[in-house]
Amino acid sequence: MKFKYSARTKEGEMQTGFVDAGNQKAAANILTGHDLYVLSLEGAEKVGLFEIASKFFNRVKTTDLMIFTGQFATLLGSEVPLGDAIRNLNKQTRNVILKEVTGEIAADINAGLSLSQALERHSAVFSEFYISMIRSAEITGRLESAMSFLADYLEKEVSWRAKIRNAMIYPVFIIALFFIVAIMLVTVVFPKLSVVFEETNAKMPLITKILLGSGDFIINWWWLIILITIFLISLITGYLKTPEGKNVKSELIMKTPIFGNLFKKIYVARFADSLSILIRGGIPVAQSIEITGHTIDNIIYRDILHEVSEKIKAGETLSVLLSANEYYFPAMVGQMVAVGEATGRLEEILTKISVFYTREVDNTLNNLAELIQPVLITVIGIFIGLLFAAVLLPIYNLMQGFKN
Repeated sequence: MKFKYSARTKEGEMQTGFVDAGNQKAAANILTGHDLYVLSLEGAEKVGLFEIASKFFNRVKTTDLMIFTGQFATLLGSEVPLGDAIRNLNKQTRNVILKEVTGEIAADINAGLSLSQALERHSAVFSEFYISMIRSAEITGRLESAMSFLADYLEKEVSWRAKIRNAMIYPVFIIALFFIVAIMLVTVVFPKLSVVFEETNAKMPLITKILLGSGDFIINWWWLIILITIFLISLITGYLKTPEGKNVKSELIMKTPIFGNLFKKIYVARFADSLSILIRGGIPVAQSIEITGHTIDNIIYRDILHEVSEKIKAGETLSVLLSANEYYFPAMVGQMVAVGEATGRLEEILTKISVFYTREVDNTLNNLAELIQPVLITVIGIFIGLLFAAVLLPIYNLMQGFKN
């Protein structure tokens, strides 16, 4: 359970925050153990509908975390003490959840925890990669540099997501508009034409019969279609959250035309970028690879990198293991890593790989709309042709009947 407390330090300074404990007595013991004199202690669990809705709409997005990290790096660069920096960030943030989290982090730091330990208590907001970066920076004394890197890393992620989202707006709009027009045709226009075709005994092709039947079904059973759609969406969403579903989703992403190659480049760029900075931060290669696997939002890459990490512990080399997975890591990556291993410049080579694939991703994203457009025009053209055929073929057959 989570408890909100108000307490004073030995120096008399007022302190408020949150503490996790099994019950109120345990929470009081934790605070007392940190040399705090407890003034008030109450449960902070929120279960109301408003609070649930508020947390959903105010969840910490990547953009919020990017702004937070960038501001944090700026404050540290200005030599603002860590505790003061966190308190300043707490005052500036407008996100409800992040504001609560930064308040707890400030309280934990005042209680003697390190920044990485405080962040680790909020793993739902800060990823394993984020926390590992901070932990290694605390050891090497390069916290400001780590924060700056994380800010740039998150900015790049936000930029990529925005470009993909913007590129998809036009295709989604066109497809949605097409389906709206198609539904209007089969439910409003076609039924009126069917009366004419039936009265004149015009021969109707299969496509026309299918569309007429679809229109009748939609008119009579629209409520059932809605229920089935909701059920299928819930079923698919639930399945995709299972280990098997995540694996299927990851595989489908990799095999999707256009997007498959794009995401491969994104994953390789993330891999090289994350691994280079973790190794530079003094984290062992095997552990760095394991952590990197969790920064790539694809379960297949995560499993591959977990296996690679285990084999490196057994004495195998990274370049050989990457070359053995050439479908997921292009041959160039394995070759460049081999050069890095041979020359002792692995971090430098990984940075070059990251820069190369980041440039490739940016170029692809900038031209994504142009890449999608031919496919979209072809698919929509086929469906429009079928709609026109469903209308014009019976009319043609009717005219032929009049001629005869």
